[in-house]
Amino acid sequence: MGQIASEVERRLANLGFVLPTPAAPVANYVPAVRSGAMLFVSGQLPFGADGSLNEGHVGRVGAEVEESVAKQAAALCAVNVLAQVRAQIGDLDRIAACVRLGGFIRGAEDYTRLALVMNGASDLIGAALGEKGAHARSTVGVAQLPLGACVEVEAIFEILP
Repeated sequence: MGQIASEVERRLANLGFVLPTPAAPVANYVPAVRSGAMLFVSGQLPFGADGSLNEGHVGRVGAEVEESVAKQAAALCAVNVLAQVRAQIGDLDRIAACVRLGGFIRGAEDYTRLALVMNGASDLIGAALGEKGAHARSTVGVAQLPLGACVEVEAIFEILP
């Protein structure tokens, strides 16, 4: 195994994650857009390292998908967000701050613990970025997500020159 390029990637490796090849968009959009120092990352699904969506991450939280599994899926979405960031800027140590995360949780009609699922993404970003990982956040329950996924995460980062 080669040397890991950034401190952020070392932290991810210590958590058991290796950044995958970023997923290609599943519709008509680009994975990320940079405007000045800000990088806006499109919503990422919980694709595994092999680029596939695990059957356990398909369905509604509180029905077909257990909360703990959905929380792990949210963490995987955050890993995929960081993979998109690396593809855009090269070195994850150039992240000045995670400004905002947005989470979309496909829950059963009576499922209200959306924030706990989204903590999977927030916790991962915090562990990977340290103080730079403190962020604002929105978490929204939705009826459906692409490919039937249980969670999707988008992000906004401030990038150093």
